[in-house]
Amino acid sequence: MIFITAKFPVKPEHADEWAKISKNFTKATNAEEGCLFFEWSRSLAEPNTYVLIEAFRDDEAGAAHVQTDHFKEATENLPAYLSETPDIINVKVDGWSKLGELAVSS
Repeated sequence: MIFITAKFPVKPEHADEWAKISKNFTKATNAEEGCLFFEWSRSLAEPNTYVLIEAFRDDEAGAAHVQTDHFKEATENLPAYLSETPDIINVKVDGWSKLGELAVSS
């Protein structure tokens, strides 16, 4: 699986509207066959920053994602709402593991 985390620093005047601004991109990406998840969270430490976590099944799914019309549209339109270039981590992993230190017993 390709696992990606990116921090999107949104201009303060657009921060409260980010969910609406990114809605079509998010919905279209989640509908891709090879997308495992594409989810946003707002940072508690930096309220103008949104953290995106996304995963794609494999290299082919990741390559297909960046060729979609909605990805191309996002790369053209979303930068206008950002205060700086997002930071990103992109790695291949086997998948989720359990957080043993916070294990919940049945």
